[in-house]
Amino acid sequence: MPIRKHKPTSPGRRNSSVQDFSDLTKKRPQRGLTERISRKGGRNNQGVTTARFRGGGHRRLYRIVDFRRDKDGVPGKVAAIEYDPNRSARIALIHYRDGEKRYILAPGGLEIGQTVMSGEKAEPRTGNCLPLANIPAGLPIHNIEMQPGSGGKLVRAAGRAATLSAKEGNWAYIILPSGETRRVGLRCRATIGAVGNSEHQAVRWGKAGRRRHKGRRPHSRGSAMNPVDHPMGGGEGRRSGGRPPCSPTGVPSKGGKTRRRRNPTNVHIIRRRVSRRYGEAKIPK
Repeated sequence: MPIRKHKPTSPGRRNSSVQDFSDLTKKRPQRGLTERISRKGGRNNQGVTTARFRGGGHRRLYRIVDFRRDKDGVPGKVAAIEYDPNRSARIALIHYRDGEKRYILAPGGLEIGQTVMSGEKAEPRTGNCLPLANIPAGLPIHNIEMQPGSGGKLVRAAGRAATLSAKEGNWAYIILPSGETRRVGLRCRATIGAVGNSEHQAVRWGKAGRRRHKGRRPHSRGSAMNPVDHPMGGGEGRRSGGRPPCSPTGVPSKGGKTRRRRNPTNVHIIRRRVSRRYGEAKIPK
């Protein structure tokens, strides 16, 4: 999908770009497949801010996307490609032969009128969902389950795809987009192909107002705060902080580990992702 640049009529327009949405075939969402969601503003059920600088933004309707893909043996026809304000990927409206309609993540190359299917008897084609045991090695996949029947959890962002590298015993070895190699049970399902809208990362927002429409509030530097608000705050003049960069709770923000050392899923990680700053990380014992 092409990226359209604005004419430099203002400083905000000079450095901004937008997708032309030429791949969309339907503007209004399907009735019955949407629901209202309440905005939390980055707060948990106790009212404590757990994600900073969130709030506001345009009102959204949540699209109920079928991540389980558990409608086995029933072919579905791609009726429309739609925009989803809640994710970076596009979604596809599927009309199944029995009359049911569902949304799925739209992989790249999915066209209107194409037939998709789920289940063990489905062919390994773009848009079809089947167990990892039935997918040939080397194919790109997305929307990968971590537990059988739990629905896809891995590789759901725009333009992303994992690679099924090998199978051994009851496990399938998958190379994730981050470079991490993880093993997943062969009974878990995945969808063939890469997620569509691959040019999402090329969009330049240009001005702060477009970020506010997305629900992102201004990000304040820790060194600009007071000592009671941030460990790096305070000081006479424009101090750099006086300590290594960290979060408001003291967690290092550059190179600090955020994963639990005794996470039970550590046993499924074969090779950790490569850190851009400190090289390859090691699996904690």
